Amino acid sequence: MEVLEVTTRQFRDKQKDFFELADKGKQILIRRGRKQAYFLSPVEESDFTVTPALLAKLDNIRQEVKEGNVTVCKTIEEALNHLELL
Repeated sequence: MEVLEVTTRQFRDKQKDFFELADKGKQILIRRGRKQAYFLSPVEESDFTVTPALLAKLDNIRQEVKEGNVTVCKTIEEALNHLELL
């Protein structure tokens, strides 16, 4: 998918246009200087909704933690080694 890249100045000057493009599914990348960039993306109502399915997943995770079915890594090296084994 094509990404439309704009500067912060361009974004400020035509915010309404860029919001409308994002609403239509266009990916907008806003460049702030040389090192920072941000994607403009619409937020859906469901992004803030805690669904029964999500609650069930959280309950399952809590149960696994209670049962000790977790891996504890105390250092970055331990975490990296664990990830390599997956």
